[in-house]
Amino acid sequence: MEIARAAAGLFVRHGLRATRAEDIAQAAGIAPRTFYRYFATKEEAVAPLYAAGAHRWVEAVRAAPADDCVPKALEHAVRHTLTPGAGVSASSWEWVRTLLRLAEANPSLRRVWAEVCQASERTLGEVLAERGARTGSPEGDDNVAAAPEAHFAVPPEPRFAAAVASAAVRTALEGWAEGDGPVEGAGGPAELALRNLRALRDFPWEA
Repeated sequence: MEIARAAAGLFVRHGLRATRAEDIAQAAGIAPRTFYRYFATKEEAVAPLYAAGAHRWVEAVRAAPADDCVPKALEHAVRHTLTPGAGVSASSWEWVRTLLRLAEANPSLRRVWAEVCQASERTLGEVLAERGARTGSPEGDDNVAAAPEAHFAVPPEPRFAAAVASAAVRTALEGWAEGDGPVEGAGGPAELALRNLRALRDFPWEA
């Protein structure tokens, strides 16, 4: 992770193009050959940071109360990972914004981001399947992401539900990073992700 932090710091301060793999190795206090033992390219060096955020999101879904319906578990995860201070400090969110902007502008870094998102989506599908096996069909509630008349449960195809949920959160993050919105409150990543989840109130989470 130290190499990833060194890479991110250089990318944020100097830009991707101006940063060499050798610069990252020097900043991390390792030899270039050690860098290439772990990463094939300089862009891959930040993959652990992307993955750490994705892991926190999935684990927060896993940690949601067992009797929560899927929308409520997803909301729980959003609030616990995208709210500054809960998973990432407020100052670090500006780094997140820059790294996401760099991923949008650079095909190699965008591929790294996409691969991390895809791996996270697979794991989220496994978590939703586990929750379905534990909870069955929970009673409905007045969760903001659920329609008042609906009763949600884990759908028959958790991987599909994971793809939908992941897209809601990913596009919220990417949309936030494109602009100059605040890191919290209205226009922040958490609120944007919750808004996307609310738009899924009619999604058939249950069979």
